Amino acid sequence: MSDDCVFCKIASGDIPAALIYQDERFVAFHDLSPQAPVHVLVIPRTHYTSLMDVKDAAVLGDLLEAAKTISSQLGIAGTGWRTVINTGQDGGQTVMHLHVHLLGGRFMQWPPG
Repeated sequence: MSDDCVFCKIASGDIPAALIYQDERFVAFHDLSPQAPVHVLVIPRTHYTSLMDVKDAAVLGDLLEAAKTISSQLGIAGTGWRTVINTGQDGGQTVMHLHVHLLGGRFMQWPPG
C-alpha cells in the first residue's frame, strides 16, 4: 500500500466507497466521472503504479478475469463491453495506481479519444 494513493485507501477501507465487487486481490467501484452508462474501475489491492510495474503476468490475467465476472454481475456480458488501461501521463492515467476501466451499456465508438 502506498500511503498517499487514493486507490490504496479505497482498497484498504480507509476511504469509504460503495464497492460493487471485492475479493482477496481486487476491488471494483463506479467511476466518479462515468463515460458510459456502466463505468467501473477495477483495481488490485496491491499497489502497482501502472501496467509497467507489474512483473507477474498472472496478475493481469486475474484482473481481466475479475472484469469479466463484474460484466456478468452488471448485465453487460451478453451485449459487450470495453476495457481500458491508461498507462502514464500521455496515456491519460490520472491516478497512479493500476486500474482497468470497464465500460458498457451502450455502443462503443471507434477510434476512442
